[in-house]
Amino acid sequence: MTERRAILSGSTFEGQIGYARAVVDGDWVHVSGTTGFDYPTMTISDSVVEQAEQCLHNIEAALAEAGCTFADVVRVRYLLPDRDDFESCWPVLRRYFGDVRPAATMLVCGLADPRMKIEIEVYARRAAA
Repeated sequence: MTERRAILSGSTFEGQIGYARAVVDGDWVHVSGTTGFDYPTMTISDSVVEQAEQCLHNIEAALAEAGCTFADVVRVRYLLPDRDDFESCWPVLRRYFGDVRPAATMLVCGLADPRMKIEIEVYARRAAA
């Protein structure tokens, strides 16, 4: 039977809404849309660039718990309420994904909390053991 397990980050949103930060399903790791909240303190920066960095820090923790790294990411989705904020995030995103080159999409949409300026979702495939 295929392994399926939930990875929780401690975000209050996970319990309030009813989801996991990530789900490991066999070799696949599905990381939920992740925002720039510092989950232990549930604080968030006003800077979209700092939020992008925190998103990726949060995603990195979920990937590590699943036995992955950013090198295993095959798809990334960026969601931003303001398209003009995206380009300022590119240097941060390039640091994490520049050598990986996952398939990527950027969408402009509203997010759950007006303090959120970026949300990032990734899919990874664990390397064979």
